[in-house]
Amino acid sequence: MATTTKKSASKPATKSAAKSTAKNASQAAAQAAAHAVEPIAESVAVAVDAGNKTAKTKSVSKAAQPVCEQAVSGKGKKILFVASEVLPYVKTGGLADVAGALPGALCRAGYETRVILPLYQDIPNELRQTMQFIGNCYVALAWRYQYCGIFRQEYQGVVYYFVDNEYYFKRQGLYGHYDDGERFAFFSKAVLESLKLLDFRPDILHCNDWHTAMVPTFLDTFYRGAEECRNLKTVFTIHNIEFQGKYGDGMIGDVLGLPADKRSLVYMDGCVNYMKGGIESSNCVTTVSPTYAREILTPFFGYGMQNILLRRQYKLRGIVNGIDTVANNPETDGALFQNYTLQTFEKKAENKVGLQRLLDLPVNANVPMIGMVGRLTHQKGLDLLEAVIERVLSMNIQLVVLGTGDWKYENMLRDMQARYPGKLRAVIGFSGDMASKIYGASDMFLMPSKFEPCGLSQLLAMRYGSVPIVRETGGLKDTVIPYDHTTGKGCGFTFYSYNADDMIYAIERAVGLYYDYRSDWMRVVANAMQNDFGWDRIAQQYIELYDNL
Repeated sequence: MATTTKKSASKPATKSAAKSTAKNASQAAAQAAAHAVEPIAESVAVAVDAGNKTAKTKSVSKAAQPVCEQAVSGKGKKILFVASEVLPYVKTGGLADVAGALPGALCRAGYETRVILPLYQDIPNELRQTMQFIGNCYVALAWRYQYCGIFRQEYQGVVYYFVDNEYYFKRQGLYGHYDDGERFAFFSKAVLESLKLLDFRPDILHCNDWHTAMVPTFLDTFYRGAEECRNLKTVFTIHNIEFQGKYGDGMIGDVLGLPADKRSLVYMDGCVNYMKGGIESSNCVTTVSPTYAREILTPFFGYGMQNILLRRQYKLRGIVNGIDTVANNPETDGALFQNYTLQTFEKKAENKVGLQRLLDLPVNANVPMIGMVGRLTHQKGLDLLEAVIERVLSMNIQLVVLGTGDWKYENMLRDMQARYPGKLRAVIGFSGDMASKIYGASDMFLMPSKFEPCGLSQLLAMRYGSVPIVRETGGLKDTVIPYDHTTGKGCGFTFYSYNADDMIYAIERAVGLYYDYRSDWMRVVANAMQNDFGWDRIAQQYIELYDNL
């Protein structure tokens, strides 16, 4: 049978480059003039002193140290983090945030962690300049024999490896190509084939989502005899079980090249299922929140995978994602009109005034602003908002929405904005700068998701003192504790049933507390801002998991 060889011709890095070209964050527009507001600072003091711990300023000096130096001096295991997208190189979703932050946190804890990803065409040229070519090998993918180049770069103290093959990765866009199944099967096998080239001998391969789910299966099938793979353990993390990597069963022989006795590892319901291979073959399976780990054992959330997971429940665990508390900090965020902390919370109102002026909304710092940032899809609860949006806008509030998605929701928001010009602004598109402005300006953050494996937006909202209003599902349930006025505990407002009436009752409770019980409202804000969802704390749960393998 014919053999194909695809070798990269261009070199994406120059060896002589000596400087990192990471860009500093740009500064935002001038601060907006503050309007007269209620005495919020006094309420903050009451909230913090009357039953909550005093807010602590986190030291970031440790994070500023070279991560690799910290890890080398540590005594922990060595981890190779395998992902299809990683910040700051490429991003389409939350996986890139996790893969860009968790390895650094693990290194700071003494567990040397490196990252490997495809060398996509979409990686910015300025990030390629210090990549170094370290070698190449060839990957057998059934009857194919494909070139694999390996590049190395250290960025902000973490070492990254890049798998180069122009046939598979020199294309616009990360996903959505006709041969994605073949592309990521190649990447998964290339990770294992390249281990002999790396200046790093990992103890654990941590794989993420269906794009890398074949790594544990390939490891057990083809590579266990290799010295560098003999004692390797594998962790497979499900970020969203809806996307499983399903293809025709002809892929088993034509692409994956699996022998007949391994066919059952990936065969499911008449097709190949990459995620099933990851679940069956890995030593441990994790999801991005404890509640989501329980939910995917049921038909409603499991997307057909629930029976497989029930049989493998003994190795399933949920760990909530974290956020970068240095990059996302209202005290230093350059996108804000006015920086602030919990102790200077009265300054937050200047961000509301600034955003109102920017979006041409009526300027009134005392009117509560509800923010939404995310995809405009039914999964994010836009059908609930559509059902009761006129009732929401009839309240004395302002609603600001940022995102793109289904055209019917985009058009619905445009239509409602035309009908309620003083109440609603829909910014159709996405901008990190605008997202920060909404987090900094809003008093409340609405996230009524149908399902949410973890969710990062509610964590960012709380970081900026925007009180979340969420449905109790997945990571939203694990991170947003409903406020209880009898104890003073809780950091948001929740509803359980996926029902528009229940959602609007939660909004009404939040708006009522904002207007009528100011000291209680500030207690909720203080509780939210004092939550610690930083990666350094979350990483300790992964360390416990790694140590038990």
